[in-house]
Amino acid sequence: MKSKTFKKTRLATSLSLVLGVGVVMPAFADDAQEQNAQKAEEKIEVISVTGIRGSLIKSMDTKRSSTGIVDAISAEDIGKFPDTNLAESLQRISGVSIDRVNGEGSKVSVRGFGPDQNLVTLNGRQMPVTTGSRSFDFANISADTISGVEVNKTSFASNPTGGIGSVIDVQTLKPLSAGGEKAVFSAAMVDDRSTEEGSATPELAGLYSTTFNDDKFGVLVSASYQERESGSQQANVGTGWRSFPGSVDITSGEWGAVPVGNQENRPGADDVYSVPQTTIYKFEEQQRARTNGQLVLQYAPTDTLTASVDYTYMRNDIDTQYNDVSAWYTYVPSRSVWTDGPISSPLIYSEEYATPADLSMGAGDYGVRNESGSLGLNLEWQATDNLKLSFDAHKSDAEFKPNHVLGSSNTLSTAAFIRQSAATDFTGDIPLLAVEGGNSVRPSDMVVTGSVFGNSTNKSEIDQYQFDGEYIFENSNSSIDFGIALTNVDNHSKSVNVQRNDWGGVGQAGDFDDSFFPAGTIHDKFNGSKGDFSLMPDRDFEVLNTIFFWDFNTVRARAEELYTPAGFVGAGDCGTNFCPSTDYDSDVNRYTKEESQSAYVQYNYENEISGMPYDLHVGVRYETTDVTSTSAVAAYNGARWVADTEVVLQASGQREFQTKTGDYDYVLPSMNFNIEVIDDVMLRAAYSETIGRPDYVSIQGGTVVSTIANRAGGGGNAGNPSLLPLESKNIDLSAEWYYSPASYVSVGYFRKDTSNFISNTIVESSIYSIPNPVDGKKYDEAVAAVGNDAGAIRNWIFANYPNAPGVDVANRTIDGVAGEDEILLFKIDTPSNGSDSDVIDGWEFAVQHAFGETGFGAIANYTMVDSERSYNNFLLQDQPAVIGLSDTANAILFYEMDGFQARIAYNWRDEFLNSKGQDTGANPKYTEAYHQIDMSVSYDLPQVEGLTIFVEALNVTDEHIRVHGRATEQVLSLVESGARYSLGARYSF
Repeated sequence: MKSKTFKKTRLATSLSLVLGVGVVMPAFADDAQEQNAQKAEEKIEVISVTGIRGSLIKSMDTKRSSTGIVDAISAEDIGKFPDTNLAESLQRISGVSIDRVNGEGSKVSVRGFGPDQNLVTLNGRQMPVTTGSRSFDFANISADTISGVEVNKTSFASNPTGGIGSVIDVQTLKPLSAGGEKAVFSAAMVDDRSTEEGSATPELAGLYSTTFNDDKFGVLVSASYQERESGSQQANVGTGWRSFPGSVDITSGEWGAVPVGNQENRPGADDVYSVPQTTIYKFEEQQRARTNGQLVLQYAPTDTLTASVDYTYMRNDIDTQYNDVSAWYTYVPSRSVWTDGPISSPLIYSEEYATPADLSMGAGDYGVRNESGSLGLNLEWQATDNLKLSFDAHKSDAEFKPNHVLGSSNTLSTAAFIRQSAATDFTGDIPLLAVEGGNSVRPSDMVVTGSVFGNSTNKSEIDQYQFDGEYIFENSNSSIDFGIALTNVDNHSKSVNVQRNDWGGVGQAGDFDDSFFPAGTIHDKFNGSKGDFSLMPDRDFEVLNTIFFWDFNTVRARAEELYTPAGFVGAGDCGTNFCPSTDYDSDVNRYTKEESQSAYVQYNYENEISGMPYDLHVGVRYETTDVTSTSAVAAYNGARWVADTEVVLQASGQREFQTKTGDYDYVLPSMNFNIEVIDDVMLRAAYSETIGRPDYVSIQGGTVVSTIANRAGGGGNAGNPSLLPLESKNIDLSAEWYYSPASYVSVGYFRKDTSNFISNTIVESSIYSIPNPVDGKKYDEAVAAVGNDAGAIRNWIFANYPNAPGVDVANRTIDGVAGEDEILLFKIDTPSNGSDSDVIDGWEFAVQHAFGETGFGAIANYTMVDSERSYNNFLLQDQPAVIGLSDTANAILFYEMDGFQARIAYNWRDEFLNSKGQDTGANPKYTEAYHQIDMSVSYDLPQVEGLTIFVEALNVTDEHIRVHGRATEQVLSLVESGARYSLGARYSF
């Protein structure tokens, strides 16, 4: 983004002097105008402003002098960004909202468009990501070396493609820009109230920058290290909710459908209703260690040439441990109390079992590492007074990989088969689970069941080369920008699972000493509201409040010892099935290459209309992209019914190889017009066409099926490299009044006419032609004899067909038999482009005001976003909808005087659709409205120049995040993560 020029009013000149940087006039400016501006500057006292006020002035100057609609955040001083997490700072900008992971800002949405539709660059460079999405995770980067962040809400031909909501450029410090010798050192201790561990963790950062050889050579080196211990309490509804038309009941054969009788206020035939898959309470602890480093070398041998070489390193190590307790519903005939339609949900859902079901308690202990490095070269050459050329190249890579001896993910399940009935009350924020016999469960009741040890890696490499030029025409008030770019993105993902399918239990109750299963309680760890089952007064419910907080490593080791027969050779590197494998060639292996070439040209013109300076920028960008995806996936040849709700696929030992391709090209025009109608009042108008590329997972080839199916069939997914990007035609209007050196008010309107939405289609497939053990002669006879209870069905088959093919009474498994059972059907989730379109529009309001010389100031903004096509909860199929669309608001009060700084910030985001699918299929997820209050206080010690002490507090009111399905009662997760406090000191010279 290039700075535009405008008539230098007294306020504009004041801003330049306050910032210590003059607004650069073009080579074709009138000499008389330049002399008048210089005279004006001579009459104004030069004032150096730092701290909060200085940061706001710099950000405001960026917004004012931009050639489009831009919002910015600037560091208060070198090495002092407003927040330790960039996402937390970005959420203060109008129209910007964030997603939080474990209580920390992670990814950003802008103007209602989710993280995948906002391009994040580092110093103008596209960075690799390893999440499968295109969104950059701000939790991986420290803010200590960040000089500023610009959110470009309008598009220019020079902007890289991929940002429909915005292009966000994160800018790091450069030694020649900083000038002279500077150093910053900071240390802090963090107290995270979400963790049960309760220990304070350190944050350390240092930066040194210097120039020498008459400021022709500069060196900057920085490093930071941060540890964080955190935790969360979660109440979840497992894989989600299953939804049905009201006319469908249990007799239809739809797994999960409810009967007509024994229901209070049962949904009507014209309603839609949903039933829960499970209820889970989960308690998680997480340790994170983030390491960042940067080295920048700059050399300017002449006034016209600057060469820069930089290397940026980021690493984030995350270790996770958890315990949970759950009751999975098997969809036997149930009794429920329902809300009114047309979207009907159970206020209480309950089941009773002919055969005792399991009360499951799982645990996990795993670790991952996110690591990335970027080596870049930049050359800037002022070839002539009129021609400026630049070349930028970087080679960057990022990798997500295991960082634990037991894999990147794992779970080991234990269970007590004592559950006579189960029920959940959904009338509160937290689902309340009742289990008959749950509170009298004993350690000696517990048996080890199934386990999964997973290893997965995802590596992304980017090679990018950009050549840009600017030519200023003599005596014509105009210039032209031009450039070409080549970007190659290589993604390689691998995964392998070692899965024990002993979900019905292995060994016997009592195999473990009682000391392996220490008991704890559940509900004293939650703060949210819960129901009380008062809507079923005739039932005596036993609210579950018992959990065993058993140690994953201890139980795993003992189970491996007990249940590994002599001479047994199993899966995993340990050969016992109780550990992960590093043989990635045995499972899923996917490679995707995306090659893009682009060229752009943009014409810039500046002039005046009746004394009103204006500038016009008209450009076009051409972009072409080729995608090639090769995959190797595991194949299967059998299915085994191992527990009431689990049908496990049997691997054939073979792999399938596929290669798919896709390509597209676009011509993308843009126009930006800015005019200063009166002194310090700017009007802006812009039109552009932009694209948002599909996420990397969606363009991966290969069909991958889930290794566990159920009585409703199997599931899976398949990518589509031929997907086209989301397309958008954008209109932006803005009015801005800069009425004092640190104050402004603005209002903006935006409209985005989007098309080519990507929707997921469920395709039923008989891939692999596997006989289904829950769809055949024996199964049908059992249902006719004992009804729909899965446990009773299995017992009937064991009793009546003990010697039949596929029936193993001793191990309590039933295999599908070819020629006798029907073929197992899979619902394959496949993305495709649709013909639907949508118009997203909205308004942005912002005000920033400094109350004279009092030291007080305030910032407030509000963004309204609307869509012509909202998600219809009544439709039971996938449909086009914008993910992340929501209104947002911010309010900040600050005080700064005599070295004392204080700030309190309120952030609010309205409810939004965060996903169009649950594990149960095309069922939506909504994140409910959320607000958070953060505070910070700092003081510059007068006794020691350059020394500042500070205190920061995040989420001081301990807010939680809640996600629901088609209705508020259909809770999917409630996560409580607590407040976070830090105390530290910063020294600079």
